[in-house]
Amino acid sequence: MNASQSSRALETAAPRLSAYSPLSAVVRRTPVTVPLQATVREALELLERSRVGSVVVTDPAGRVPLGIFTLQDLLRRVTLPGGDLQQPIAGVMTGGLITLEPQASVHQAVLAMARHGVRHVVVVDGEGRLVGVVTQGDLFGLQRVGVKEVSDEIRAACDLKGLQGAAASVRRLADGLLAQGIGAETLTHFVSTLNDLLTIRVIELTSDECDPPPVPLCWIALGSEGRLEQTFSTDQDNALIFDADAASAPRLRKGLVPFARAVNEKLAACGYPLCASNVMAGNASWCLTLEEWRRTFTRWIHEPDPQALLGAAIFFDFRPVYGNAALAERLREWLLPVVASRPVFLRLLAEKALEHRPPLGVLRGFVYDQPRDFPHTIDLKSSGSRLFADAARILGLAHKVPDTSTAQRLRAADEAGYFGPRTLSAIIEGFHFIHLQRLRHQSRPRNPRVPPNRIDPRELNGLDRRVLKEALRQASVLQACLVREYELRY
Repeated sequence: MNASQSSRALETAAPRLSAYSPLSAVVRRTPVTVPLQATVREALELLERSRVGSVVVTDPAGRVPLGIFTLQDLLRRVTLPGGDLQQPIAGVMTGGLITLEPQASVHQAVLAMARHGVRHVVVVDGEGRLVGVVTQGDLFGLQRVGVKEVSDEIRAACDLKGLQGAAASVRRLADGLLAQGIGAETLTHFVSTLNDLLTIRVIELTSDECDPPPVPLCWIALGSEGRLEQTFSTDQDNALIFDADAASAPRLRKGLVPFARAVNEKLAACGYPLCASNVMAGNASWCLTLEEWRRTFTRWIHEPDPQALLGAAIFFDFRPVYGNAALAERLREWLLPVVASRPVFLRLLAEKALEHRPPLGVLRGFVYDQPRDFPHTIDLKSSGSRLFADAARILGLAHKVPDTSTAQRLRAADEAGYFGPRTLSAIIEGFHFIHLQRLRHQSRPRNPRVPPNRIDPRELNGLDRRVLKEALRQASVLQACLVREYELRY
């Protein structure tokens, strides 16, 4: 297989939407609406003419959504009770709408639907005016793959035993989707969505038990979880942002840390191991006010040392999971221009990223690091997907990209002219192929002494070995971009 053929093998069909796609890319038609004074019959006639499954009930001006009426509402609230079709739609519509703005991501919409047990999210602009409606069917066909059933189980969990059962269901669903041949990006999106929902439920139950201080806070995911790139064998990386002044921060932190530690321990009991480096919200070092986080990032950026560069990388991948997401967004809005204005810091990150190279020799055979206990193996995390993630993070920070996923950072860099279309496609597919191999390897029965990301290439079939080599070569292509951008030696 030559390089051109290998690149084509990597360019498999991508999912129509990614987890980070904005809802504006999903809304493709003008929403069907009726005024608040309309009757049920008028709404049904409109549904029939428009051939849709829901109608939005709006204010008299037709601009602000007040409720939604679906065929399910018709069955439950009109047909079964023997209701009158001439009754006002206001009496049978579903109020309390779940709304998001057009720039919200697909992931946020899926999480909102799963968390609230609804099938529709109403998209509104910054002034609350109706833009469109997004359904479960629009977002990866969730009903067909069982995500709704698992999310219902998570929402119903009321104690640790229930949470553990739900966590096991997440794993079984992921194994099933993997066996069905679902792509790595879509699979990790599903897994991350359900893990987010489980984390939210753990936090809710722990809040009832621990009664943390009533302060605005945001639980943030870091590292692979922050990038929506979790695998089956991953430990916790998380932190807390809370809103407080300098005088009250120590007192509030004293109350928040035991609560966060209890959340970490429950997650560990559900199969998400504690972080060996203690990068968790239950560590007082990572339970900080917004201003303290700004000072921490400032220190890393302006006074970087090797250890700080090594540890700080995962913090740049933060993503809000629970609570006041505006705290995380305010931190990101401050952080991105600060980092982009420090090319020296980005160059140091690039130098650090280039310390790890793809395990390929001159003749493009595999090169083994020869660990004593695991000979003839390569680590698909540290010598594979991490190479893509590190490079994409640097390019994303340099261009003030708010997204944290590796693929989205690369796509944003391409808009700045870094890659041609075929090059970008090959790099992203290379990253996803390696990620998929990690997922497959971790899903199979294996010796528990062998690290979960180490594989022996001889155990792959011939095609997968050749594609893996080409995927790793794409990591070299990506690293070469850093070399050119920051004038480094490679």
